Amino acid sequence: MSKPDQFVAVVGAGYWGKNLVRSFHRLGVLHTICDGAEESRVKMNDLYPEVPFVDDYQSILDNPQIRAVSLATPAVVHAEMARQAILAGKDVLVEKPICLDDKEAAELHALALEHKRILMVGHLLWYHPGVLKLKSLIQNGDLGAVRYIYSNRLNMGKLRIHENVLWSFAPHDISVVLGLLEETPSSVFCQGGNFLNPQIADTTTSTLEFASGQRAHIFVSWLHPFKEQKLVVVGERQMVVFDDTAPWSEKLSLYPHSVEYTVNDFPVAVKGEPVFIPLEEREPLLSECDHFLECIKTRETPRTDGAEATAVLRVLNACEKSMATKAPVNLKSEDCDYFVHETSIIDEGVSI
Repeated sequence: MSKPDQFVAVVGAGYWGKNLVRSFHRLGVLHTICDGAEESRVKMNDLYPEVPFVDDYQSILDNPQIRAVSLATPAVVHAEMARQAILAGKDVLVEKPICLDDKEAAELHALALEHKRILMVGHLLWYHPGVLKLKSLIQNGDLGAVRYIYSNRLNMGKLRIHENVLWSFAPHDISVVLGLLEETPSSVFCQGGNFLNPQIADTTTSTLEFASGQRAHIFVSWLHPFKEQKLVVVGERQMVVFDDTAPWSEKLSLYPHSVEYTVNDFPVAVKGEPVFIPLEEREPLLSECDHFLECIKTRETPRTDGAEATAVLRVLNACEKSMATKAPVNLKSEDCDYFVHETSIIDEGVSI
């Protein structure tokens, strides 16, 4: 018998879904687990024997006691399942990517607004204390003006056959870069390497250029000898490194490096010792789930809502297009009903 405060159903209890099940169960709000695999049923019944398990998504939608769903299903069905949940009056947390088409993502966002439903996307890094502190360092001016960002997400881990490494790894880093700079790139250029499967990229390097002059580079690979999850932000006064594989006491470090000039205007690097910034030790996924519950309660817009997810998806699709065409993609021209050549420059304030 469920309690009134148990109102969340997790749909998909596999590779990542099992972590969402654990988190919502720990927060005391898990109502039902839904998955079509018998293996998942056996595993979940062993771990959470008191939690109902169903294999029919429609039963989740029809249950008035279930007020929110968390979708950890394949990305190809995210859009339709999220749409059905919103129309059924449920709040929705959907794993990244929100879906595969950015226009469909924008429609989902609009649908959620129309029906006054919470639509949140699991861009996990925005619930990490290190990334939130990094954002505050930029906002407070501790780094000075940001010059460029680069991110490495590398591992010899789970190899996928239905999606390439760009879609598997890069959404997290794209989300963080866009959020730190508070800007959408004007153009992207992406290159990939297909080594295990001629149709699936195992490694990609993406360059994002912004109208402000800032740049970001994102390197992702699942063919790497060791795990690395490192984000570097270079500011005019200081640099900061977020290393998610380091111990909590060393995850975020500030480097007060500077450049001085001799009388002959020759630049000289002046290196400073790293300063480690203390962080609260809190599991990001638990914070993400907690944020979802808080948004359900207050009806406030989630930190990673449908609009943020749509912006990330636009960049992802532009990177995919760039990789296929081996050419930069101008995101400004993507919204136009006229053709703009990649070498063209459209000044701010100009209308066509």
